[in-house]
Amino acid sequence: MLDQDLFPRHPLSWQARALTHVLRGAVKPIGSLFLRHPLALTACSLLKAVPMRPPSHVGIVPHRFPRCGGEWVRAGLGLDERKALLYFHGGGYFSCSPATHRPITWRLSVAARRPVLALDYRQGPVHPLKASLEDALDAYECLLERGHEPGDILLAGDSAGGHLTLATLLALRDRRRPMPAGAICLSPWADLTDFPRRANRWQDPMLSASRVRWLARRWTAGLDPRDPLVSPVLGDYAGLPPLMIVTGSTEVLRDEDRRVAERARAAGVPVRYEEWDRMPHVFPMLADVLPEARRAYRHIAEFVADLGAADSAPAAAA
Repeated sequence: MLDQDLFPRHPLSWQARALTHVLRGAVKPIGSLFLRHPLALTACSLLKAVPMRPPSHVGIVPHRFPRCGGEWVRAGLGLDERKALLYFHGGGYFSCSPATHRPITWRLSVAARRPVLALDYRQGPVHPLKASLEDALDAYECLLERGHEPGDILLAGDSAGGHLTLATLLALRDRRRPMPAGAICLSPWADLTDFPRRANRWQDPMLSASRVRWLARRWTAGLDPRDPLVSPVLGDYAGLPPLMIVTGSTEVLRDEDRRVAERARAAGVPVRYEEWDRMPHVFPMLADVLPEARRAYRHIAEFVADLGAADSAPAAAA
């Protein structure tokens, strides 16, 4: 079922309990101290973080675009090469890369049963948000030029990559371009307006609400933060394909993710909204250690299967 709200409840695994303590005691304080000066963003953008080595059965092939790079990720059996999933990694628009997000992309290849094209889009502080969106649109056009039908393409992204996913959909609709079959957003950062996040301010074990606000101010300098391509939570979702939104119940981004689901539904877009009990930001990234994260990919596989069933129903009726 494409349009539904799910609130997975489960006894919290010991792995999740341990990880939450580590995030709350170390990662969140370090991030709060680190993200206080533009030089910190520059340092992270140069380091790009440590690339992750996927399992031996996962195939990685580099791909070049006119202004950026990327990589094709293939995992699992029976992949349909006619189809593709275009993935935008997270990292606050200043860090990370396709190589750091391979724990997500190879599992998405298995769940969606298709190759994944992970885009190494341009990021801050050197490049503005506009450059990231241009790269995302170019990559989508590249897939169309390769012969992929729009209905055989999915978009997906996490955190800032979820923001880029939503902005790309809105831009494609505004440009009257053919839309992909659907999109998957993992803990999307959807609101870059200057507002204080009070919900889950203390419960979030990973993200500091004040640092998220500080970063939003950095990336929206000189822009209208209420522009839907800057803050997709304020967008008109009419004409967009079905969405899947996955978030954690204690995230500081949870409320804006709920608002995206509500606005999309109000515009007639089917939304599978999943709010996982006490899961941290982008918890599917941690599937190597979290059993809850591994279950989330089964839910993603269900969403992709439902998309296929919905697409085939009109053809069967015809």
